[in-house]
Amino acid sequence: MTAAPDTAVAGRLSFLDRYLAVWILAAMAAGLGLGRIVPGLGDALAEVTVTGVSLPIALGLLVMMYPVLAKVRYDRLDTVTRDRRLLLPSLLLNWIVGPALMFALAWLLLPDLPEYRTGLIIVGLARCIAMVIIWNDLACGDREAAAVLVALNSVFQVIAFAALGWFYLSVLPGWLGLEQSGGLGSPLFERSRELGDVSVGEIARSVLIFLGIPLAAGYLTRRIGEKIKGRTWYESKLIPRIGPFALYGLLFTIVVLFALQGDAITSQPLDVARIALPLLVYFALMWAGSMALGRSVGLDYPRATTLAFTAAGNNFELAIAVAIATFGATSGQALAGVVGPLIEVPVLIGLVYVALYARRFFTTRTPLAEEDPAHA
Repeated sequence: MTAAPDTAVAGRLSFLDRYLAVWILAAMAAGLGLGRIVPGLGDALAEVTVTGVSLPIALGLLVMMYPVLAKVRYDRLDTVTRDRRLLLPSLLLNWIVGPALMFALAWLLLPDLPEYRTGLIIVGLARCIAMVIIWNDLACGDREAAAVLVALNSVFQVIAFAALGWFYLSVLPGWLGLEQSGGLGSPLFERSRELGDVSVGEIARSVLIFLGIPLAAGYLTRRIGEKIKGRTWYESKLIPRIGPFALYGLLFTIVVLFALQGDAITSQPLDVARIALPLLVYFALMWAGSMALGRSVGLDYPRATTLAFTAAGNNFELAIAVAIATFGATSGQALAGVVGPLIEVPVLIGLVYVALYARRFFTTRTPLAEEDPAHA
């Protein structure tokens, strides 16, 4: 059975959802404008931080993630954990292919800009645990699968980020003869070791705050709501009321993020363009390759879509926090981290529409899009 036409999908979306790309671009422009025209706004927003992330951004992320995680049917998670066709490709794409691809693109396209190159490698190591849930939901992906894959990414980030940072910033360049100063005792090695020291604590706090809090809140909301009123009431009455707050939180987060970093972005347009190119190639290759892999191993549309978005997205909040903590707020590494969401946000929202179009190439039904009244 083929998927419903795109026009039918658009007809089920709210006004805010239907024109989401417009609102996101407007939010980015508003944030950049505020960062340029309001003196000291960035400093004020960054004055209070949570695990290295501005407090307003942290609040926006929590508001953004809670409604989506409240939609997850937690009694279906066991069907996801048994699906090796989904779990094994996800681990491969996120922790082997993704970091290696970003490393290759950074060295290939930024051979003369070591600070930006290092910043991009850090972005490639920070696998997505937050905003990917929004993109997956908008593309009618599998919510339960997204929750499981995000949880796996969170665990692996705590365990593997430091070691991978040391490997990709110091060991591998030395093996390939790309960086003569990559040996033990060198400045690059010291920086990569410092990155590892900082990242373990940063990642653990980031996971606890940005995933743990909304996940616990979403789980408790569903358990209590269904126990008191039943699943029909929960999904037909409560979810539609709290659902829009995910997009409100997303737009608020984008405005604050770009207001915080607007001056750095707009004052160095040529550098931003150089950093943007490998990011564009990375997102396109990771998403398209993951979608194709999911289809080739027999995943249905919702789970192939979830695989693609969880593999292509990156945790730019963590990447920015680690880059700033390790190399400084005015460093090239920090700027590369800031450019990450500048490129990722519009590209992945564009890929939401590509994913919806690609449903016609899958022969299985998409139950979340067609049967779940709480979706979208």
